[in-house]
Amino acid sequence: MGSINVKYNPKGMFSESIKTIRTNINFSNINNENEIKVILVSSSQSGDGKSFISANLAYSFSLEGKNVLLVDCDLRKGRLKEYFEMDTDKGYSDLILNYKPNTRIGSYINKTKYENLSVLLGGTMPPNPLELLSSKNNSVIMEKLKEKYDVIILDCPPVIGLSDALVMAKYSDYNALVVSNKKTTNKELELSLRAFENVGMKVNGVIMNKVAKKNNSYYSSYYTNSYYGD
Repeated sequence: MGSINVKYNPKGMFSESIKTIRTNINFSNINNENEIKVILVSSSQSGDGKSFISANLAYSFSLEGKNVLLVDCDLRKGRLKEYFEMDTDKGYSDLILNYKPNTRIGSYINKTKYENLSVLLGGTMPPNPLELLSSKNNSVIMEKLKEKYDVIILDCPPVIGLSDALVMAKYSDYNALVVSNKKTTNKELELSLRAFENVGMKVNGVIMNKVAKKNNSYYSSYYTNSYYGD
């Protein structure tokens, strides 16, 4: 099972870092007319902790009284089901596949034990996840979800070797990339940033995960992409 550290250790350094990330995302749009509603979270490789960050970031936004939806877009090996200890297999892939104009989208969404936070699990593992995410059904579903929720966090698969996150980026207002301290190489980071650029998108922020406490601070877990230079 995963952990919502922001809930159970609200004064810890990690919780403060997540709140700082939330604040930075909110303020990044201060001079922009377009509201930041959909936030995409991906990583360079598996094992960087993107689902852990996504879950805690979603909970952090829910503390502001916003109606938050966390979507498991990793249709291959999503982890949000175990994070929230849910016993259903129905989720995002099933919704896309079976969507009709009269479909009750809410029947595929699960409320969590945390106020203001709901989760759309990954669902049944499909043979063609990229095709589902690229479908017209998914486009319609995303528009309907944006009408219902204040904040939507998209927990997407890693960028290197997969195109799923890049397909979902067209629905997002803010793209965050999770990297691991002392694990993610400069080359992997470069490849990840370039992957977004190649589809006309950009990474708005890079979140460094797994930073040792003695090296941690309010800012050690968050860098904007300008840190690396444009």
